Amino acid sequence: MMAYSIRRLLILPVTLFGMSVIIFLFIQLLGPETRASFYINRVPRNPAVLEGIIKRYGFRDPLPEQYWNWVYGKTDPQTGLVEGGLLRGNFGFSRFGGVPVADLIRSRFPATLELTLFALVPILLLGVSAGINAAVNHNRWVDQALRLSSIIGYSIPGFVLGLLLLMIFYADRGWFPAGRVSDWVRLEILQGTFEIKTGLFVIDSVINGRLDVLWDALRHLVLPVLTLSYVSVAAFLRISRSSMLEVLHQDFIVTARAKGITEDEIVRNHALPNALLPVVTYSGVVAASSLSGVVIIETIFNFPGMGYTAMEAALQFDVATVLGVTMLAGVIVVASNLLVDILYGFLDPRIRLH
Repeated sequence: MMAYSIRRLLILPVTLFGMSVIIFLFIQLLGPETRASFYINRVPRNPAVLEGIIKRYGFRDPLPEQYWNWVYGKTDPQTGLVEGGLLRGNFGFSRFGGVPVADLIRSRFPATLELTLFALVPILLLGVSAGINAAVNHNRWVDQALRLSSIIGYSIPGFVLGLLLLMIFYADRGWFPAGRVSDWVRLEILQGTFEIKTGLFVIDSVINGRLDVLWDALRHLVLPVLTLSYVSVAAFLRISRSSMLEVLHQDFIVTARAKGITEDEIVRNHALPNALLPVVTYSGVVAASSLSGVVIIETIFNFPGMGYTAMEAALQFDVATVLGVTMLAGVIVVASNLLVDILYGFLDPRIRLH
């Protein structure tokens, strides 16, 4: 297993290199002046300042040298200091955020991480357990009811469900508000009475010993988590049901039944580990897409995560921020695929041989 994991880890830098080359080539479609404007936030932009940034970061250098400067940074001939570079966290300046792109990502990513963590738990528990239950009770009323619910969940667009929940539970009832936290929490943050440690309000409220902030953060999470979970649970139900049905009809299951092994033991010890491979694959896709930012859901609920940030940046033609979010999304997808490959090796020992 160690050798298998090492081989997968060695593929990671190669994949990241290929991803960075593709994004770099897309950047080259923009002129040097446009790329230089990513580093300043003044309009109109002084041509002399733009030219200084072009020379400083080498935007007219040969492509291999530009790529190296873009990834690692460029040495200032006067000071000898290395400036810029993705590896140093320099993605340019965010126009709408008014801060460097790296700082904006650091402030917005915890919101997406918190939403993803709270959504993945019900998605996996409910989706997988419902799919297994439907497969075990194939063609019975339980299976029919779960299949009907999955079809309904699969058919309702996320933005429609989100708007309906907002209309009922926010606009009409006022139970669960939109946004990430209430105005009074943001005011306490500005006044310094509530300290941000991790950027995850649920954890920070526990660290600060503030149950009122914890309750407020949980209330704001209910509607976006419910929207994200409902749509994804339906997909997990269908995938886990199909996989489980396929495994339950294989020869080794028939042999286990012939040996007198109970149905519960067959499902738990024999069928379930083999049926989880497609579920693990889709889990990686859902986790990667959620951590990269759920644009529609975050926009509907005014949840300031990575998806909401990408939407704002695109509307204001903030290319530097869009590229920064794209790089982060690429790293998350590559890391998720690596984790899925390693989990495959644990679930199916035959895969470790390849």
